[in-house]
Amino acid sequence: MKLGFSIGAALSLTFVTLAALSFVWTPSDIETLDIANKLQTPSADHLLGTDHFGRDILSMIMMGARTSIAVAVVAVGIGMAVGIPLGLWAAARSGSLLDEVIMRGNDLVFAFPSLVIAILITAVFGPSAVNAIIAIGIFNIPVFARLARGAALPLWERDFILAARVCGKSSARISAEHILPNIMNLMIVQGTIQFSLGILAEAALSYIGLGAQPPTASWGRMLADAQTLTAIAPHTALIPGGTIVLMVLGLNLLGDGLRDRLDPRIRVDRT
Repeated sequence: MKLGFSIGAALSLTFVTLAALSFVWTPSDIETLDIANKLQTPSADHLLGTDHFGRDILSMIMMGARTSIAVAVVAVGIGMAVGIPLGLWAAARSGSLLDEVIMRGNDLVFAFPSLVIAILITAVFGPSAVNAIIAIGIFNIPVFARLARGAALPLWERDFILAARVCGKSSARISAEHILPNIMNLMIVQGTIQFSLGILAEAALSYIGLGAQPPTASWGRMLADAQTLTAIAPHTALIPGGTIVLMVLGLNLLGDGLRDRLDPRIRVDRT
């Protein structure tokens, strides 16, 4: 698993570096069209070739990495910021009406996949990267809420929590000072997994036209634009498709490695 973790970290770091580099440099300006050089195969002038508008695909990949990572980071951040407190709140009131309401609310959100939520939001506000973030973020909330509640419930029976209650600490303070630090490792691991799913969701939404809009680059939109060109210029589809695969693979390997390192239950089993 150490090899998998290293590979995952290397792949993830590579794409993060490309995204960061795109803020200061790209091989070409993606808003400049060069129809005369459209659909060129990889060469010294264009390392990954050009698309149907003559834009440099490497530059598009770099800018698309920025879009995908930004959407996934903010969406996962929304899920963690809202879902974890909800889960801790439900665990602190286990068996109460509040706990039941929070859990049934999570079930209601789970009944509508992120793609359906995105369609509903887009129908009202129009397609954009911001609306994709909202849709993916909403879907992440019940994921973290369920995980936080499930991880926190056993801790409420532990002696150190009982001691904190005897000392007069409120449930909110106990959750913040004692419960959250003990479940944060699991939240980090789940965050990595949800990050990879966020990359896929952003690509899927952009592919069907509900995500980032031109001239903003997106890996999903690159695939959508290339779907009719695979016979004459397969690189226009293979490169963004392979990029998505490598990014998600890297994040999944990274998440598995973090789980092995951070999850105390796995460490105990192996010892």
